[in-house]
Amino acid sequence: MSAAHLTHSVLDRAGFEAIAAAHPEVVIPIEQTPDWVEFEQALGRTALGIWAYADTGGSVVATASFIQVTRRLRDSVVVVNGPVWFGDRTPAAERALMETVRRQFREDPSVDPLYVRMQVATPQPPATGPIEHGWYEREIVVDLTMSEAALLKSFRPNARNSIRRAQRDGVEVRHIPREEWISVFTSELFPIMRETAERDGFQSFDSSYYETLLTVLGDRLRMLVAYRDGQPLSWLITTEYRGYSVYYFAGSTQEARRVFAPYLLLWETFRVLRSAGNTACGLTGIVSENYPGLANVTTFKRNFSRNVVVVPTTYDIPLDGARYTAVASLLQARRAGTVLTTSARRRASSVVDRLRRGRGSKGGA
Repeated sequence: MSAAHLTHSVLDRAGFEAIAAAHPEVVIPIEQTPDWVEFEQALGRTALGIWAYADTGGSVVATASFIQVTRRLRDSVVVVNGPVWFGDRTPAAERALMETVRRQFREDPSVDPLYVRMQVATPQPPATGPIEHGWYEREIVVDLTMSEAALLKSFRPNARNSIRRAQRDGVEVRHIPREEWISVFTSELFPIMRETAERDGFQSFDSSYYETLLTVLGDRLRMLVAYRDGQPLSWLITTEYRGYSVYYFAGSTQEARRVFAPYLLLWETFRVLRSAGNTACGLTGIVSENYPGLANVTTFKRNFSRNVVVVPTTYDIPLDGARYTAVASLLQARRAGTVLTTSARRRASSVVDRLRRGRGSKGGA
């Protein structure tokens, strides 16, 4: 039996801020705010707005900011680090939201996604997959409400020792003024990001992405850099929204590791964030079943807090079940290097042709 649908309406900034103000206890990820919508638009991406979902009594249950993502074979609509729940997140409420979102985008003539992707706490139909995972599932969160002395004492001994060693080795941390962000990032920090990505085996964004972030979201960011003998060793960018901060981007050289600069940098960052009124700092993703590659950063982050927060896993909500299954099977075979049979190749070609002709009719099981 289908879950009851919710009513949905698009929000302007004033409408979103009114809902947020009425729920001061709710942690709203910055990716689910109007500020982030402006950032996505500045990158040239298609933002489909922030939508509110209300129950039959008119109470807002959740909000979700949608971004349209175009990729070969799988145009999608993605909720980044959301939705945000203002009502009780029960399995029934989640199903009602998913059913409403599926109907919403099936009926929208302006888009034709293969699926909508969002975080789901209780996996159930219509959620499935996902074709690929889209957000971390566990993170370390540092409590900033305690005194500085208590905060430092809460770290593992390795972190406290590393902070002291960095101080003895002459590492100093600078809070970069906003007017210098772009010049410092392009000349000093982006080369460190490239080094970090090559060393740790991931692909960073190009410099323009970070420059856009710094320009558009400047009111929500801080940039701190660790130097030794005038040379930048390690850097980070934090976000802040409603008293909740996030250790968002960072890079470090091999020399930074040798002199323990990242430890002192993060400690000084906590001090700055705490003084600015933030009550917590999320350190972003750590290792989980679907993200084994985060094991290395997990070791570092665990030094600062034992508070592990579980983040709901991202799932796909197909708008056309048959087409979604066909595309998912094709992509799975490609990733596994499977040699497809002639009939399988024909079916795959049929799917591709259908997508190229306009992705078929909406609907489907």
